[in-house]
Amino acid sequence: METTLLTLSEPNALDHAADVLRHGGVVAFPTDTVYGLGALAFEEEGIMRLYLIKGRNHTKAIAVLIGDISDLPKVAAEPSPTAMKLAETFWPGPLTLVLPRHPDLPEMLSPSPTIGVRLPDHDDARALLNLVGPLAVTSANLSTKPSSVTAQDVIEQLNGRVHLTLDGGPSPGGIPSTVVDCTGDDIDILRPGPLGEAELRAALE
Repeated sequence: METTLLTLSEPNALDHAADVLRHGGVVAFPTDTVYGLGALAFEEEGIMRLYLIKGRNHTKAIAVLIGDISDLPKVAAEPSPTAMKLAETFWPGPLTLVLPRHPDLPEMLSPSPTIGVRLPDHDDARALLNLVGPLAVTSANLSTKPSSVTAQDVIEQLNGRVHLTLDGGPSPGGIPSTVVDCTGDDIDILRPGPLGEAELRAALE
């Protein structure tokens, strides 16, 4: 496979990416944190490719990105009031919420009945998500290797493995999102990131 590289300033770059995704392909694209590797969230073929491309263990869940908070009910079942408060406060932004998984999502996305969901603070990423719907997204790098913060980082690690890479310049955040489990009575930070515990708890007061 030859990896196509398109800059997001090129005409029809997002339309081409949408076409690749709708045909079961995988696309690398910038977000507000790091570059992501995406496939349609409800298509098992593309999700399987994500695991193969990264060399990722199938016991590790893959999160879902959405383009608008109104898409949350498509991927999560009955988010708690705590989860909704955090979403309304920090989305779009570098916060992944672990929520009960919608039954329509493929089970291969997560070995548990939960799913991580995020709404990125990146105009091009959201434009793509609004074109195609929710995407299963993992960081665009080989497992155990550093996250990619530029399109060149993606090419160096994944050239020939990914159908298309969209170059939108360096990702402004540079580090993965904060991951918060919102399925219990209290929040549980599973992965530290740009948002700290004090900031999260202050939003819930």
